[in-house]
Amino acid sequence: MENLFHPTGYYIVLTVMAVLAVIVFIALHRVNAGYGMMGNRKWGPAVNNRLGWFIMELPAFACMAVIWALSPRGGNPAPCVMGALFELHYFQRTFIFPFLIRGKNRMPWVIICMGMVFNAINAYMIGGWLFYLSPADLYTPSWLLSPLFFLGTIIFFIGMAINLHSDHVIRSLRAPGDSKHYIPNKGLYKYVASANYFGETVEWIGFAILSWSIAGVVFVLWTFANLAPRARAIHKKYCNEFGDQYASLGRRFIIPFLY
Repeated sequence: MENLFHPTGYYIVLTVMAVLAVIVFIALHRVNAGYGMMGNRKWGPAVNNRLGWFIMELPAFACMAVIWALSPRGGNPAPCVMGALFELHYFQRTFIFPFLIRGKNRMPWVIICMGMVFNAINAYMIGGWLFYLSPADLYTPSWLLSPLFFLGTIIFFIGMAINLHSDHVIRSLRAPGDSKHYIPNKGLYKYVASANYFGETVEWIGFAILSWSIAGVVFVLWTFANLAPRARAIHKKYCNEFGDQYASLGRRFIIPFLY
C-alpha cells in the first residue's frame, strides 16, 4: 500500500485535481450534468436514482476503509477520528441518503462512473494524507485538543446539519408519487437556491480546517467547482419554471448574500 502513496505521485495527483477543478468549474457553466432536476436522455443509459447514488458514493466509503485498515497508523487516535468524520459523511451518503430519495428519476451510467472515479480519488487524497504522508509528529493525540481541530469540527458538523436539513426540506416538498417541482422556502433556502450544496461545502471547509491539509483544500475546491455551477443552473431552472414568483425572492445560488 505504501507504494501507492509515494510523495511525488501523490502530489502530482493533488496538483492535477486542483487544475481539473478549475476546468470542471468552467465546463459546468456550459453543460448541465444530466441527473436530478437536469436529467435527460441525452446522457445515455440510466438506472434508478437510488441505485445510482449508492453505486456512485460507495467508492469513497470503501476506499477510505481499505486505506485506513492497511495503514500502519491505523490505530493512531487523531487520524482515526478524522478518518471517522470522513466515513460518517459517506456512510450517510451511501447507505442512508439514496434510500430516502423520492420520485422516479434515473441517473445516467456516465454520471455514475465519473462520480465513482471522483470519489475514489478524493478518498485517496484524504486517506493518503491522514494515514501515510502527513508528518509523523503532526497528528499526535494532542491534535484533537488543538484550536484548529476544535474550530474545524464545529464547522464540519454545522455544514452537515445544514446539508441534512436541506435534503429533508427538498424531500418534504413532494407527496409520494408526485414528480412536480416546487420552490423550497424553509431553512437556508430562504437565501439560496441550493442550501444543501452550501451545507456540503461548509462541511468540507470544516474538514480542511480540522485536518489543516492541502488535500482538504483541494477537496473543498473540487466540491465548490462541482456544486456551485449546478446551484446556478438550479437557480436558472427555478426562474424559468416559476418566473417572477421565484425571481422576486432575491435568492443567490449557493452562498447566502454573495453568490
